[in-house]
Amino acid sequence: MNSTQSSPIAFFIIQGLASLGEKKMVLFIIFLLAYTVILGGNIMIIYLVRTDPKLGSPMYFFLHNLSIVDMIYTTVTIPNMLSGFLTEVKTVSVPGCFLQMYCFIHMSVTGRALLTAMAYDRYVAICNPLRYAALMTRPVCLLLIIGAWTFGAICTFPTTSMAMQRSYCGPNVVRHCWCDPSSVRLLVCGDTQVDNIVSLSSALVALLTTGVLILTSYILIGVKIAKMGAAERLKAFSTCAAHLTVVSISYSSASFVYISYRVGNFSPEVRIIVSVLYSALTPFLNPMIYSLRNKELRAAIKRAFCRHRRLTAEPQNTQHTVLTAKHSTHCPDSKTLNTLS
Repeated sequence: MNSTQSSPIAFFIIQGLASLGEKKMVLFIIFLLAYTVILGGNIMIIYLVRTDPKLGSPMYFFLHNLSIVDMIYTTVTIPNMLSGFLTEVKTVSVPGCFLQMYCFIHMSVTGRALLTAMAYDRYVAICNPLRYAALMTRPVCLLLIIGAWTFGAICTFPTTSMAMQRSYCGPNVVRHCWCDPSSVRLLVCGDTQVDNIVSLSSALVALLTTGVLILTSYILIGVKIAKMGAAERLKAFSTCAAHLTVVSISYSSASFVYISYRVGNFSPEVRIIVSVLYSALTPFLNPMIYSLRNKELRAAIKRAFCRHRRLTAEPQNTQHTVLTAKHSTHCPDSKTLNTLS
């Protein structure tokens, strides 16, 4: 029977970081700014990929989808956490809690699956450059995207379906900033050993499958790069530097969160803060890393800025247009932008 029918409780209380007192406002400002940067940076990437024809390669198609996942992933958790900072008691309905749990796990796994698809894209670009266009066609890219979302759904279903079938007893206080699966599981009426095994198995499948495939891709890339000359080696490394940086940050932070949950010396508040930082870190850094380390994306930002300037200059009179043309060195053409980047 579904828990929403059999459970003696109708809602959960999200405890969050209530014990921090006045420090909550400081965290509220920090995470509000971080969430604003996450939305702004990822919206910028989505806009650039959709509007700039020079960003039509598979890598930017995957990056576009990764930005969508990052926005959903953080929107599921951070706004709920921010509202908890401003209220004495933060509640969520039982169905709403399970929906948040599903979206949180699904987006987390899908994000790693997309990073795996991007690793394969980099492998083909470096190891089979002559066949890249034939291998990375639009249908293939769409299949990889669908596969990433499907893999996320498959890994999410066992944990959330078991959680929905459980009965929950009081106290109905979730000791986290959102409906974290392990925190909600503590409120189950009965033994949760099977739930723990299923949850851990799903997490290991998600992490190890994507991790092994990414590692394999980069081992093959490393072997190929080792056979190249110095100039080709530098070019190949710059091709995958941004993706490798994002992958390293994602998996190292995930490992730190896992350790913090297993080490008893950390207080519950520290564990929650570590978990929150982990959920926001990669979406926060992704736009910055790809913008700073990618010449094409930097050039696209300049082109978008120049298009905006030209559009705002159109309603002006002819004299102003002539003056703008005389000083048009601030907005060079696309070829010049690519050279300057």
